Amino acid sequence: MRPQTPRGFRDVLFQEAAEREAVSRAMGEVFAAWGYASVETPVVEEYSVLAAGVGNAAERTAFRLFDLDGSLLALRPEMTVPIARVAASRLADEPGPHRVRYVAPVFREHASLRGQARQFTQAGVELIGGGGPAADAEIVTLAVEALEAAGLTSFTVGIGTVEVLRDLIDASGADEHWGAAVIEAAHERNLVELERLAADPAVRPEVAAALVGAPRIRGGREALDECRDLLVACGCMNTLCALRETYRVLEGLGYADRVTVDFGIMRSFDYYTGFVLEAYAPGLGLPLGGGGRYDRLLAAFGAPAPAAGFALGLERVMIALAEQSATPAVSALDAVVGGIDSVAVFSAARSLRGAGWRVVPAVGRTGLRLVREAERTGAAEALVAEGSQIIRVDRAGEMALPLETPLPAPPVATWAQKGGAR
Repeated sequence: MRPQTPRGFRDVLFQEAAEREAVSRAMGEVFAAWGYASVETPVVEEYSVLAAGVGNAAERTAFRLFDLDGSLLALRPEMTVPIARVAASRLADEPGPHRVRYVAPVFREHASLRGQARQFTQAGVELIGGGGPAADAEIVTLAVEALEAAGLTSFTVGIGTVEVLRDLIDASGADEHWGAAVIEAAHERNLVELERLAADPAVRPEVAAALVGAPRIRGGREALDECRDLLVACGCMNTLCALRETYRVLEGLGYADRVTVDFGIMRSFDYYTGFVLEAYAPGLGLPLGGGGRYDRLLAAFGAPAPAAGFALGLERVMIALAEQSATPAVSALDAVVGGIDSVAVFSAARSLRGAGWRVVPAVGRTGLRLVREAERTGAAEALVAEGSQIIRVDRAGEMALPLETPLPAPPVATWAQKGGAR
């Protein structure tokens, strides 16, 4: 048989894997610099835990399986719920706040006709035990700095709040079925359906106007003012206080050109309670990632605490980098070391690695065979080990000059660019 990769999954090979590693490392260094500690969680969770966290989304997206004990498990569809479980169990007696970071694969099931990926990688953070606008501003700032560290030059982080929609539902005068339909339409970003629901005779006219108008408001401080006017007319006086303070902090930090107030943001999971964010890059039709505040999630696990976070999709970040011609340059192989004597070759390679080189041994190869091996692997140098000497090889396969002692730093140009010897 010829083995195949399952539908919706793919293999990531050498160059792409190295580029992904470089980007995830750059974002992870930003998270670490803010004091976020790395954690790893199991790839599977009890299905009941996921369902308690993400609600109906677990039924739609989770890969489910039974173990030998008959327990219903699921592959994690995101990382927030697993980390909330850790915080509620392993960290419940530890004083917070807890700052947590991760880079991890997650899994979501899709029907075969949709052609979507079923495994992707999330890089993100969770701030467990931190509440208020300052904590929200910290999360947004981390998202901005992580995307900059990844190499993106053109992107926007949109911020909004789910409190707008919830306060309008409370002020509407309509029944709970109407409110559930509004939330579903908002999750699907179906503005036409929102307009239809706003036209319901049971809905107060000022609420109907706000329900239609608010999701279309985007901008800076003026967007906050415009939305406030709609909400005040509905009797919702304090809905935007926290978001306004968060934006003030971000504006004061000089992020007004990176951050946009967007009241059309509505995250797909049900656990968000306050501010929400989504990151976008030009030309990419889907968000790079998102997140927000989920103050009630840990209460579902018996350990109530304020919390907020975000996750970036590594695959989407890589696409955006490619479109902006900003894919990271990854370190190539510095040298292939050939020679007849295995001991000499491995000793030379060990010495070069000690000097910071990336080296592959090629025992038994010399001359043109060694040149071809350097070309095949993309090595910057072709070297031969003879006794205690390490000698450069030119493009014709002839030995040229020995490396100086102490050994030099790794080369900064490729073997081909230098013509073999220098």
